[in-house]
Amino acid sequence: MKLLTLSFLALVGTGAALDRPASPDPIPAVSYAPEDAADSLWRAGRVAIADEDWRRAARLFEQLVNEHPTSAYAGDALYWQAFALQRTGSSSDLRRAARALETQREKYATSATYTSGESAALLTRVNGRLARSGDAEAGAAVAAAAAEIAASVAPAALEMAAAVAPAALEAAIASGHMSSAEAERARAEMARGLAEARAEMAGVRGSAVAAARASSRARSGRGSDEIPPECEGVIGDDRIEALNALMQMNSEQALPVLRRVLERRDRCSEVLRRKAVFIVAQRRNDEAADILVNVVRNDPDRTTRSEAVFWLSQVNTDRSVTVLEGILKTETDEDLQKRAIFALSQANAPRAGEILRDFAGRRDANTELRAEAIFWIGQRGRGENSAFLRELFPRLDNDELRDKAIFAVAQRRSPENAAWLLERAKDRQLSAQLRKSALFWASQSGGATVADLGQIYDTSTEDRELRGQVIFALSQRRNDSAAVDRLLAIARTEQDAELRRQALFWLGQSRDPRAAAALEEIINKPL
Repeated sequence: MKLLTLSFLALVGTGAALDRPASPDPIPAVSYAPEDAADSLWRAGRVAIADEDWRRAARLFEQLVNEHPTSAYAGDALYWQAFALQRTGSSSDLRRAARALETQREKYATSATYTSGESAALLTRVNGRLARSGDAEAGAAVAAAAAEIAASVAPAALEMAAAVAPAALEAAIASGHMSSAEAERARAEMARGLAEARAEMAGVRGSAVAAARASSRARSGRGSDEIPPECEGVIGDDRIEALNALMQMNSEQALPVLRRVLERRDRCSEVLRRKAVFIVAQRRNDEAADILVNVVRNDPDRTTRSEAVFWLSQVNTDRSVTVLEGILKTETDEDLQKRAIFALSQANAPRAGEILRDFAGRRDANTELRAEAIFWIGQRGRGENSAFLRELFPRLDNDELRDKAIFAVAQRRSPENAAWLLERAKDRQLSAQLRKSALFWASQSGGATVADLGQIYDTSTEDRELRGQVIFALSQRRNDSAAVDRLLAIARTEQDAELRRQALFWLGQSRDPRAAAALEEIINKPL
């Protein structure tokens, strides 16, 4: 499912990918002091890292430092020793890695991997893993690093894919890459992918790295730990790793630090605040909801406020639902309102669904926002939502909303929905476009028999496009002899040359021997 969503985004060229392959592991720099006595050990260690032979690499770099402590390579060798040790995963090796990095800090603070910040980032990652396994000393180190960050700045969070999707779909339709029906299906696919990513994230709260990757699947473009170019030099990887490690702390330790982070207003602090919003949301309690509410109301950065709106749905408390309702009904920023609609659609509280249904039925509300609400009501996939949409349909005051309702109903397959879609396809009081849409979804759900399709074809003599949709629906029933019979009848007797051509085309795709015989008969007609 996610692969289809990603393929769609690549097709329409949004320039943003929902997920990125993991970067390959780094390897040490090429030999830069060939006359150094430790050069051969450095080169051997470099090969071991490239081969992912972690234990051999750790031994070689440790040997280099022990035998050649004044070597030009010694400081960086401690970093690569630690890097190799932390890849083995055992607690004892993680502690050895931490000691190696501390030694580098104390004795080789001018080495390249230390001055670049790579060493500090790796140490925070190592301490975070140790803290997760119950190491009190490492936990204290993580908390101290996080407290320091509260007085500084840090990493970038991401735009939600939900914000990218509407513009991407419109571009695809406008360019002719997609029909309206295909775009709606792609949109549904993305919605499901977002929901899966959110569920995945909820299941990996114990791992900062996994949580960051899951977060990026629910958003666009940039990885959650990537520093924006304009903030390079202002913030560093060590601060990012400290924030990730903070996720392992309990609420009593973490939330006061995060509150201070969210109070920052200096250069590049907005990217730190976005990361903090994500971490706060993982707490899922009333205190977390209060913090996010404060961000929504007071943060000067629009993207950070939007992040907080989204994550309120993950906190999933009565307070968060109340705040989302307030944003939807009183906010003047339509983008924030759309995000509130999406957030409500993801919340499990029954009241969230009630708020969406009430908003969808409001004639005084913005049409585009009502359409968003109708779409997400359909994605919730509950029987009462389908019943509500079927009941709402006659009260909708324009075709844009009616079309959204047809699509939303079609997202839940049931006999009641299939029958309702078929009735809309037959309803000659509706516009041709709405009937086509209803017919497409009725045929996809299996709710339209060949007799039903024939009836619609015969009563739509003035609407070539609707009849063309019937022909397409018949063509999809490749193992139904009655559908082939009807296509044969159209190919032989239809007066409209374009409709005959369509029927002949689809008969050419059929494996029914009668289709081949009919095509031959038509070919051999006297000139």
